[in-house]
Amino acid sequence: MKLKTTNIIEICCRLLVCLSPLSCSLALSAVEEDRVSFNYDIRPILSDACFLCHGLDVDAREADLRLDRQEDAYAEREDSSPAIVPGDPDESLLIWMINQEDEEDRMPPIKHPRHLTEVEKELFRKWIEQGAEYEKHWSFIPPKSIKLPGVSEKSWPKNGIDHFILSRLESEGMRPSAEANKETLLRRVSLDLTGLPPTIEELDAYLSDFSPSAYERVVDRLLTSSHYGERMALVWLDAARYADSGGYQNDMRRSQWPWRDWVIQAYNQNMPFDQFTVEQLAGDLLP
Repeated sequence: MKLKTTNIIEICCRLLVCLSPLSCSLALSAVEEDRVSFNYDIRPILSDACFLCHGLDVDAREADLRLDRQEDAYAEREDSSPAIVPGDPDESLLIWMINQEDEEDRMPPIKHPRHLTEVEKELFRKWIEQGAEYEKHWSFIPPKSIKLPGVSEKSWPKNGIDHFILSRLESEGMRPSAEANKETLLRRVSLDLTGLPPTIEELDAYLSDFSPSAYERVVDRLLTSSHYGERMALVWLDAARYADSGGYQNDMRRSQWPWRDWVIQAYNQNMPFDQFTVEQLAGDLLP
C-alpha cells in the first residue's frame, strides 16, 4: 500500500469536526499509561545524555560500554554487572552509575551539559523493572490495533481517537469542550489546508449547507485547490532552506524555482510519498 501525501491530511481534517482542541498526544499517553516505552521514553534520554560516550562511535566510546544496542547493554562485563539486567535495576550498572552521590563518579559526567532529572532516573528504573525491552525505530514496527478504552459518556465519541481523548479527560475529572460552530470550523480547516481564510462566498455556502456531509465537502474542495499544494509545500521548503536568492553579500539570485513548483505540483497531484522521496534524492539520475 502506498501512503499518499494527501491521505493523511484528509483523514485528520475529517476528524476535526468531532475532536476537541486537546492535543492528540493526550490520546497516545492514554495507551498503556504504566508501561515505559523505549522509543518514547528511554531512547530520547539516552540519545541526549549517553550516546555521545556510549553509542555508535567506537572512537568516542568510553569504558567499552555501548547502550544503543540491546546485546551490548545486556552483555557481561569483566569488572562489574552488565549495564542493564532486565528485570533487576539494582543489579544494573546503569542504575548504579546514574544515582552515584559523588558527582565525580555520577553519569553523565559533571562536565556533560546534560544531566538527568529524578523523573528520568525513575523512568530508567521502571523500564528495567519491566524487562528493559529495546525497540526498533518506530518506522520499522508494524502498526497494531489497540483496544479502545472504555468511557462513561458513550454518546460523545464519533471515532476511535475520541475514545482515547475522552478517556483521559474523564480520568482527570474533565468534560470535553462544546463542538465549535460552523464558522470556526471552516476558518480552522481553510487555514490548515490552504493558509488562507475562507471567503464570504465560501462561508455563506457552508452555512447554507445543512447536509451531514457538508464539512466533508469543504475538505474535498480545499484538497483540490491549487493553494493546498502551496500551503503543504511551505513547510517542506522551509526545512530545505529554500530561497530565491543567496542571502549573503551581494545576495545573488538562485534559480531553484523549478524545484519549488515541482514540490507544489507533487502535493496537488497527490503523489505517493515513496515516489516523492525518490525523485528528490535521485533527481536527474532517474531514467
